[in-house]
Amino acid sequence: MDNYKDKIAIIIPALNPDDKMVTLYRELTGAGFHQIILVDDGSEIKNRKFFKECRQFYDCTVIRHVINFGKGTALKSAFNHILANRPDILGAVTVDCDGQHVLEDIDTCARLTFENQDKLILGCRQFNDREIPFRSRFGNKLTRQIIRLLCGIRVSDTQTGLRGLPTRLISEYFAGTKGERYEYEMNMLIEAKEHHIEIMEFPIRTIYLENNESSHFNPFLDSIRIYKVFLKFMLSSLSSFLIDIILFYILGYLLRPFIPDKVMIFGSSLLILMRTVISRLLSSLYNFFMNKNQVFKNNSKSMSVVVKYYTLCVVQLVCSWLLVNHLFTFIAYATVRKCIIDTILFAISFIIQREWVFKSSL
Repeated sequence: MDNYKDKIAIIIPALNPDDKMVTLYRELTGAGFHQIILVDDGSEIKNRKFFKECRQFYDCTVIRHVINFGKGTALKSAFNHILANRPDILGAVTVDCDGQHVLEDIDTCARLTFENQDKLILGCRQFNDREIPFRSRFGNKLTRQIIRLLCGIRVSDTQTGLRGLPTRLISEYFAGTKGERYEYEMNMLIEAKEHHIEIMEFPIRTIYLENNESSHFNPFLDSIRIYKVFLKFMLSSLSSFLIDIILFYILGYLLRPFIPDKVMIFGSSLLILMRTVISRLLSSLYNFFMNKNQVFKNNSKSMSVVVKYYTLCVVQLVCSWLLVNHLFTFIAYATVRKCIIDTILFAISFIIQREWVFKSSL
């Protein structure tokens, strides 16, 4: 089985590395890995000596960016190098340069990539250890729950840098995945979900040197980049929600002279029903096109998508009407009750839209 080491490339993106990268390179070559690509992502002059040392003594491939473009771009530069120059390579393993990944786990990832040419391999850290820096524990657990809820992706480590990617999947999907910095790794998971690529996990040792101070991950800026894919849906939902609420409120004034509050249908207020129907119809048209084109990127021209969406809308509308009339009745204002109830219904609606209405048929 040692031949997998000649067929799997090791990609190490690095920004201002130190001698830990040289140590890692030495360990990899000593273990029989010789298809190693270093990506200098705009390092300072004083740190370039470590790339020079690896190239001088170990004859490695170095791709250099004049300025820092980000981890996502660095990885894609290496992917494109493989696709353009190395047709013999069957896959690649991405490895962080700061010593967080041990040789044994890198070797396992390379072997699994070689053996599973249709899967994305993730080396997943275990986050129950209190010695792991708080920002890493909190950030990963939060992101893990968000991506599970909003995208239906169940992985135990969403931000691991140890990943195995078969060349075929790189060529067809991951080389073109959007993202320049750390958000690229999140987008990679979403790409796998959308194209029904199975994700295989295996546990790895969790090592944080010097409390992970060498990491270039910015908790604020990079979190925004990672979560912006979710913000699209939140913005679509919030804006359509506001349109719905504003119309619901205005229609109360416009329709009340024609439909008194005391007029009932099926034991509920006819006025609330009419306000709900009209406001939801108009806001749903806006929401449909936003979600179809901007959030879920569904290119289908089939009427079944419209039918599914409005089936969901009708069910949601009826639930909203009945619940506004019969739930939280201790709150005097119907508009306030509607705000609470529709917030819950919007969250449920997203999951249904993702898994049924706009689900890709690939």
